[in-house]
Amino acid sequence: MKSSSKVKRIIFFIWLIVFAPFLFLVGFISLVAMGYMGELPTFEELENPNSMLASEIYSSDMQSLGKYFKENRVNVHYSELSPYLINALKATEDVRFDKHSGVDVRGLFRVLVKTIFLHQDAGGGSTLTQQLAKNLFPRGEKLSKSQLVIRKIKEWVIAVKLEKNYTKTEILAMYLNTVEFGNNAYGIRSASSTYFQKDPKDVSMEEAALLIGMLQAPSRYNPVRNPENAMNRRNTVIGQLEKYNFITEEASDSLQKLPVRLRFRPESHTSGIAQHFREVLKKDLLKWCAEHYKADGSPYNLYRDGLKIYTTVDTRMQKYAEEAVKQHLTKLQETFYEHWQDRSPWEDYPELITQGMKRSERYKNLKEQGMSDAQIEINFNKKVKMTVFSWQGDLDTIMSPMDSIRYYKMFLRTGFMALEPQTGQVKAWVGGLDFHYFKYDQVKDGARQVGSTFKPFVYTLAMQEGYSPCYKVPNSKVTIVDKFGGSWTPSNADGSYGGMLSLKQALANSVNCVSAYLMKQFGPEAVIQVAHKMGITTPIKPFASIALGSADISVFEMVGAYGTFANKGIWTEPMYITRIEDKNGVVLQEFVPRKVEAINEETAYLMLNLMEGVTKFGTGERLRGGAYHFSNPIAGKTGTTQNNSDGWFMGITPELVAGCWVGCEDRSIHFRSTGLGQGANTALPIWGLFMRKVFDDAKLNYSQGEFPKPQKPLNVELDCSKYNMPVVPGTTNNFDIN
Repeated sequence: MKSSSKVKRIIFFIWLIVFAPFLFLVGFISLVAMGYMGELPTFEELENPNSMLASEIYSSDMQSLGKYFKENRVNVHYSELSPYLINALKATEDVRFDKHSGVDVRGLFRVLVKTIFLHQDAGGGSTLTQQLAKNLFPRGEKLSKSQLVIRKIKEWVIAVKLEKNYTKTEILAMYLNTVEFGNNAYGIRSASSTYFQKDPKDVSMEEAALLIGMLQAPSRYNPVRNPENAMNRRNTVIGQLEKYNFITEEASDSLQKLPVRLRFRPESHTSGIAQHFREVLKKDLLKWCAEHYKADGSPYNLYRDGLKIYTTVDTRMQKYAEEAVKQHLTKLQETFYEHWQDRSPWEDYPELITQGMKRSERYKNLKEQGMSDAQIEINFNKKVKMTVFSWQGDLDTIMSPMDSIRYYKMFLRTGFMALEPQTGQVKAWVGGLDFHYFKYDQVKDGARQVGSTFKPFVYTLAMQEGYSPCYKVPNSKVTIVDKFGGSWTPSNADGSYGGMLSLKQALANSVNCVSAYLMKQFGPEAVIQVAHKMGITTPIKPFASIALGSADISVFEMVGAYGTFANKGIWTEPMYITRIEDKNGVVLQEFVPRKVEAINEETAYLMLNLMEGVTKFGTGERLRGGAYHFSNPIAGKTGTTQNNSDGWFMGITPELVAGCWVGCEDRSIHFRSTGLGQGANTALPIWGLFMRKVFDDAKLNYSQGEFPKPQKPLNVELDCSKYNMPVVPGTTNNFDIN
């Protein structure tokens, strides 16, 4: 009996020794799972993993305009993934993925036996779900061996929890959304776009193999920097697909012989179209994020919360606008160089170059380093290698920083915007030349003298007070005395005077004396009030000279104000965001434009009639021929400021209003002749080229018909052959205008 009892005790201890490690492991895992070895992700954290997601901007035609990000990552659903990606991932990383519940015990034993007992390379024992756990909840750096063991067990626990909370397809999509592919591409969507300019659902089998192959070491297998390594790794993945019967041996052989074909285009904040627009949009969005809060009480983060921003910009129209700018300014820039080939535009203004130097980042950096102005000037005159902008593409050259300042001072800049007057939606926005070199936005941030494009505000007041487009005034000089005792007597641009002109003739030919005459009747305060009602928010000083456009106003405000004429007198605030959604598609805010009845419907229609004269027989007549050949009704106004520093054109059709400014960075640099520097030559062609492209695109379907007439009969006569000029109360009826 004693010997039998002794044997039982021995057997018990043997089994205890055998099972003790397993019991210890189970107990230890239980302690980890219960949180005794450090915190684990909560259910809410598993439901909403804290990964950085890029916020994406969408156009009105549902194209991606660009992203804002710290990590260039946009999540995709399983349905958006090519089956080639899924098969390559399973074959390479976890062929038993569909058979385990987060931890592959069989795989762990395989690694244990082969690595420890047979001293063979058995690969990793981590499942895709464990790798996802590590990606979602990173380990941290410089862990000790004991900490690493605990962390590994935590990943097992998290993997099991992930399997309970998500389906297998969701886990696969989440994994591909979290991994890095190099070249600032985080997640499979960014990687597919960066390396192949494709969506994840469209990649081919060999492309999928290359992308999945990169996961082992994104830098070592980067197809741009290490093409041979990348190809070898791709072929290894293809071999795995054959090994696990995803493809045949014949398919594997043919795929491995294919070269690596990339369409590499890394994404950045500034890649893509509408770059100036996106920079202006970013300022608005940062302000919005600071004022709106998530469920946890923290403000939204534009760079990591995966917001979806839907805008009004149409990618087709944006493309047409950018093409029109390039097409015209390429030729106009050549003309500008030829015009100044005999001397420098800043010859009489040398301080312009000095100011340009002092405003540069290079100057500020050298100043911070303690250099004197004399030392900095020497530095600026040393020739160095640099890449500069040209309309033919980036130009590698050798020049001094001072020469580069002179080089860029010569470039004609522009701002162009188009909107739908009825909705207020901005459809195209070109804030300048290449954003990489010219970051300042000339649509909303910039403001320049508007010249004669301000005159319609003066004429609007006249129409509102009962004038007709047929009303005639003398083409004579007008002197206006202000309340301070000063006087102002403008001249006509062409120097010709005499005779009587109808208001329609006067506006069509931009006659300064007639604008001054109207200003004398109503005063600057009344004109400013009309302009403000029509959406001009820029403060304007009440000087009579505003009749000729002495005020600095942005393209954004001017286009919005001109939209009032096409929208029957109702100013609709220009808008470019329709809604903002969170990463799950929940609408956070929808945007509706503000509307104001600025002028009555009849006044708006009369102004359209007046401005049609500009394009029929006035300063905008060239729209009827040349490269444009418009025959449809177009209301418009050209503008040219003193010394031809600023050229403008504002054009109106029934459903689209657009405006353009052209000029140099410094007003002292300009064309010396009005023939070259007037708005009809510098700005109007951009409008014409853009609208020609828009009208030729039948899918856009913008009206080329007549402007809608007011519902009520007009109170004034528009047929000047039938018009009998009345005496207008409160005006200078005897034309004693000096």
